[in-house]
Amino acid sequence: MQYMNVLFDLDGTLTDPKVGITKSVQYALSHWGIQVNDPDTLIPYIGPPLANSFREIHSFSERDSVLAVGKYREYFQDRGIYENELYGGIKELLEALKEQGRRLIVATSKPTVFAVEVLKHFGIDSYFEYVCGSHLDGTLSDKAEIIAEVMKKCELSKDESIMIGDRKHDIIGAQKNGIDSIAAVYGYGSEEELTAIRPTYHVQTVQELRAFFEGDLEFF
Repeated sequence: MQYMNVLFDLDGTLTDPKVGITKSVQYALSHWGIQVNDPDTLIPYIGPPLANSFREIHSFSERDSVLAVGKYREYFQDRGIYENELYGGIKELLEALKEQGRRLIVATSKPTVFAVEVLKHFGIDSYFEYVCGSHLDGTLSDKAEIIAEVMKKCELSKDESIMIGDRKHDIIGAQKNGIDSIAAVYGYGSEEELTAIRPTYHVQTVQELRAFFEGDLEFF
């Protein structure tokens, strides 16, 4: 088993957070008089650091992007965090990986305090030995920095580690840290986005992801 250390993104990889995140973004934008009627237009907010997304998607200033994150959290911390679903087959995947003796870690741009709460809510927190997310003040939000923190904190070997994520930031973060990656195409990154950055592997479903770790490579 080459990959003994398995790093998971959270949003779009372990859980489908679409409803909670898009409603939280809608709430935040309304503070600036921006009304978004179609929540699907806010899907690009799922995955990347929030402050960056407010700047890049809605052209917020540095100051307003920080304020927008605060507004987002007003809704998210009490309601949006629970408007979320565990992808089918994830719990079975985690059980299989633990039975194989692998070390499981969460590496997410979501603040650690929220990530831990989500994992507990779905009853999967016990599968992970470490959860590394961003800080509430916005620091440690870059995925490459988060993965670097995980590699250092858990003393992981690069050759035995792999990052699984659904957005380009996950794959780029893995590449910057010299570890292999799996693009979870079932999440929120488009096929074009993920193919362009050349992850080590692609999987279309959670079931294919499990097959990968069981040595069935017919999908890859």
